[in-house]
Amino acid sequence: MRRATTLTLLLLLATLLLAACGREEPDTEQLGFYAFGTLVDLSLYPAGQYDVEAIGTAVQEELEILHTSWHAWEPGSLGRTNELLALQGEFSAPPSVLPLIERGREIEALSEGLFNPALGKLVAAWGFHQDDPQGPPPDDATLAELLDAPPSMQDIERNGVRLRGTHPDLQLDFGGLAKGLAVERVLDLLAELGVEAAIFNAGGDLMTLGRPETRPWRVGIRHPHGGVLGSIELDGGEALFTSGDYERGYDWDGTRIHHVIDPRTGRPSQGIDSATVLHHDPALADAAATTLMIAGPEAWPEYARKMGIDHALVVLEDRIEATPALADRVQPGRDREPFVVRELP
Repeated sequence: MRRATTLTLLLLLATLLLAACGREEPDTEQLGFYAFGTLVDLSLYPAGQYDVEAIGTAVQEELEILHTSWHAWEPGSLGRTNELLALQGEFSAPPSVLPLIERGREIEALSEGLFNPALGKLVAAWGFHQDDPQGPPPDDATLAELLDAPPSMQDIERNGVRLRGTHPDLQLDFGGLAKGLAVERVLDLLAELGVEAAIFNAGGDLMTLGRPETRPWRVGIRHPHGGVLGSIELDGGEALFTSGDYERGYDWDGTRIHHVIDPRTGRPSQGIDSATVLHHDPALADAAATTLMIAGPEAWPEYARKMGIDHALVVLEDRIEATPALADRVQPGRDREPFVVRELP
């Protein structure tokens, strides 16, 4: 009863906020709630056809299950998996964790190690295994130790549902992948519930299911320095994910410490303020956005190509760069400079 009352209030609030911002479409219904550590918005098409509250409750319950199972530092399936991997003995893995491990291995290989979910201890050393990261940053000696023969996803042996860790510092953290897989699950759930078309937005990362009959979905892309850098029209089955230095972080001695850690240096990535990727695979889009931030200003097109990403955009301090495919689709915001087009090698 309490969940239903809360969701009803959030449905009303989301509708009022969307209407006030001029984003509400007359042929859709909107709902919103907090789940998976972020604010979630769901637009359903066509309006008047669905039990919106029942759909919202089903989506919220699914996200709560995934959040508990996949959380990197709170008790759950992933936490238990990390405890058992550290013992370096064989064990039966929780079923909910196996898809994360398989996609993590695949994407680590595609990114040539720039995306490495096995470096949970490094992420924790920077203070990001807490809800409100505050530091202090690790000292040079700690970083040197963590970067001396660091673990990778290849240090997990799998035999069916049985796993074994082979590295003493192996600790899994699927930030940069878990949200993509969660979005995929939600879109599958909406299809199972008979939803014809929808757009699901989890804290600015989103994916579409189908599309309205007479128009595409239209969304904005956030600029890390404030405002919107541009807008884009989406067809059904497209995912748009952004990784940025504004998402999670803290200030330390006048320096912004953000959560995207470069496995080569052990420090927060530098040179790219945010990266946006459009792809039909939300998990790949999620991980690729993180990878491009790590790759840096010169190498990001090379890593986009390696990962099979044609549609990408990065924000640097003084300019916005984009692949030709995405530059053709994004309408720059008012008073924004034209994008610098970077060809993929």
